[in-house]
Amino acid sequence: MRMLVNVIFPIEPFNSMARNGTAGEIISRVIDDIKPESIYFSEQDGHRGAIMVVEVSDASAIPSIAEPWFLNFEANCEFRIAMTPDDLMRANLAKLAEKWSDVHVV
Repeated sequence: MRMLVNVIFPIEPFNSMARNGTAGEIISRVIDDIKPESIYFSEQDGHRGAIMVVEVSDASAIPSIAEPWFLNFEANCEFRIAMTPDDLMRANLAKLAEKWSDVHVV
């Protein structure tokens, strides 16, 4: 299943790691290990952040995605299921609406 992973880095220890030159090398190692479909770095709520798209085959894979960020950067990680337009079409929204709606629009 495809997931969006939102990573928020606290100011420390990231500032210290940037100053001593280790931040980039560790980020590179983490990305090489996780192999996200894509990753973008941005500001989030006044902090450094990253947004990754990853394929998660099983819930037991989540720690292998989160722990490198937790252990190296004391980062916060948020996981959200992400659907493509094809995924959404396969959900059969019309059938779900019929099942769960009291009022049907014709």
